[in-house]
Amino acid sequence: MKLIQRLGCLTLVAILAATPLAAQSTKQQPSAPPPPPPAAEEKPAPYDGHLTRLAEVLGSIQYLRALCGASTSEWRASMQQLLDADTGTEPKRRERLTAAFNRGYRSFAAVHTSCTDAARTAEERYRIEGATLATEIAARFGN
Repeated sequence: MKLIQRLGCLTLVAILAATPLAAQSTKQQPSAPPPPPPAAEEKPAPYDGHLTRLAEVLGSIQYLRALCGASTSEWRASMQQLLDADTGTEPKRRERLTAAFNRGYRSFAAVHTSCTDAARTAEERYRIEGATLATEIAARFGN
């Protein structure tokens, strides 16, 4: 809210500064609209690489669990919680993590079309990797 008030004040000052005083000039000059405020630059978090990999792993697990008939709601919900908690005001980061989740999902969808021993093994390995990544992120970068 304070930022919006400041921008409003700056816009008002810019308009007043651009408008000639009546005593100085009788010629009216059209005032140019104020330039848009600069877009907020999203700075990568130090754990973005780990978080991107975790999103890929969650997408892979989501596909493999569904393929083998296991419950999948927890993996998609975990990804949604991750997005809500870590990318609230950063739409580009949200897009990158969502793309990573979808990439993980599609990478296994392109290879596995039925539940096989290889699919079950991959799912187990990815669950272990996901747990390791989550623990590492929390331990290294948590408050």
